[in-house]
Amino acid sequence: MRQTGFSLSDGWLVAALLLYGVAGLFWLPVVWMQVRMRDLAVAAASAGKPLPPSYHRLFHWWFAFGFPGFGSVMVIIWLMIAKPSL
Repeated sequence: MRQTGFSLSDGWLVAALLLYGVAGLFWLPVVWMQVRMRDLAVAAASAGKPLPPSYHRLFHWWFAFGFPGFGSVMVIIWLMIAKPSL
């Protein structure tokens, strides 16, 4: 950052770094959810049964966590391109 003339305390960079943390906080649980959903789906398929309610609950949480996780990444990209004064 110093070589490009920006400071680590520039508002857009601080916001981007904070959003990286937000994205991580939402995406790390998603990995666990995906593994658990896979296991539930394999068990249901092996038993010839429909997906259990716990699978659907996890899917709803997975979907909900995707919005702030992915949204944070999209805002980070915008911040790095636009470099607004914050």
